[in-house]
Amino acid sequence: MGHNIEDYTGIVGDKAMYDLHSAARRLYSRSVVHVNSTYYGGGVAEILSALVPLMNDVGVATGWRQLRGSPDFFNVTKKFHNALQGDVLNLTDMKKKLYVQTNVEFSTYTHLQNHNCIIVHDPQPLPMIRFYRKHQPWIWRIHIDLSHPHEKLWEFLKNYVLRYDVVILSHEKYKRKDLHVEQRIFHPAIDPLSSKNIELGEKTINKFLKKFNVPDDKPILCQISRFDKWKDPEGVIEVYRRVREKVDCRLVLCGSTAVDDPESYQVFTRLQRRTNNMNKNGDIILIASENNVLVNALQRRADVIIQKSLREGFGLTVTEALWKETPVVASKVGGITLQIEDSKTGYLVDPQDTEGFADRIVTLLKDKALARDMGKKAKEKVREKFLITRLLLDYLELIHELLQ
Repeated sequence: MGHNIEDYTGIVGDKAMYDLHSAARRLYSRSVVHVNSTYYGGGVAEILSALVPLMNDVGVATGWRQLRGSPDFFNVTKKFHNALQGDVLNLTDMKKKLYVQTNVEFSTYTHLQNHNCIIVHDPQPLPMIRFYRKHQPWIWRIHIDLSHPHEKLWEFLKNYVLRYDVVILSHEKYKRKDLHVEQRIFHPAIDPLSSKNIELGEKTINKFLKKFNVPDDKPILCQISRFDKWKDPEGVIEVYRRVREKVDCRLVLCGSTAVDDPESYQVFTRLQRRTNNMNKNGDIILIASENNVLVNALQRRADVIIQKSLREGFGLTVTEALWKETPVVASKVGGITLQIEDSKTGYLVDPQDTEGFADRIVTLLKDKALARDMGKKAKEKVREKFLITRLLLDYLELIHELLQ
C-alpha cells in the first residue's frame, strides 16, 4: 500500500502509535503468515492489503499466501459460505472431497513450517491445518455470521476448527456454545489512507463520476457491495422506487465480482434484466468495477448510502461511508449494529421493512442539517473503534499472548 505506520499518527494520535510499537517490540524475532483465498475483491483482501504491510513496517515479519483453487472449488466454497449464514445445502461426498483435496494440494507447495504463527481466514483454507505438522499456534479468523449455520456443514467443518488454538469472530452473537476452542472478538477495520478512503478533491470526484457516467444533477442514493443475494440489491431497487415517489433522485448500485464468488456475475446480470424494464430515465445505474477511487468518489458524493443486507458479518462498506461523513441507512443485522447507533450516527431498519428504509432516506434527503450532524458523529466513532491501527494492535497482542 506504500504507507508507513507514522502516516497514521495525525489520524489516531501519539498514544495509539506508542501502544503499537510497544506491542511490536515483543515480536521482533517472530514471523507470521496470513492465508486467505483471494488477493482482491471483498473485505478480507482489503483488510490484508493494509494489515500485512503495516505488520512488517512495525517490525514483525509477516507473509500473505492465497489459496489456489479451481472454479469448481470456488463454486463449492460459495455454497459453504451461504450455508454458514443459514442457506440450504446439499452436502455431498463429492463437495467435501473437492474442498479437502484442494487444501491438500495447496499444502504440498505452500511451506508454512518456518512461521511462528499462522492466521487462516474464512472457510476456504480452513482444512489446511490438517496437512501440516503443527508446531506453532494457528488462528482461524472467520469473517461471516456463524450464529445459524447449516447443521451438517458446521459439524463437518468443526472437525478442522477444533485443531485451531483460537477462533476470531466479528460479533459476540456469532460465538458458538458447541465450539470448545477459545473464541475472541476482533471488529474489522478500514484503512483511512487507502485509495478507497483517503480524502478526495472535488475535481477528482467529478472526474470519476463522469468517467463512469454518473450524473450528479439529482440527489444520489448508493449501495456499494459485492453483487450478492445477501446484499439484497433487488430490495434496494424497490426501496428506491418508493423514495422516488417523494423525491426525484438517482440510484447507483456499484459492486465487484471477486474471484472466490462465482455467483456475483449471475446476480449482476439478473439486475441488468430487471432495471432494463423499469429504467426509462436512466436513473438506475449499475456499475461492476473493482475501482477503489470510484467507490471513494461515490461514497463522498452520495446524499445517502444504503446497505440493505439480509445477513452481514460486519459490513466494511458501512464503515467506509461513516468515515466519509455520509449518512447511512442500513439493515439492523450482524456487525452493522456495532457501527451505527440508530438515529444518532445513522439509521438502522429491519431488512424486510422496505417502507421503513424509504422513509428514513426521504428524511435525510429533506433534512440536510440532520444528515450533516449524523455524519460528523459517525466519523468520530469510526476513528475511535474501526481503523486499521486498532486491528493491528489486536493481532499483535493476541500473537504475543499465544507465543508466550
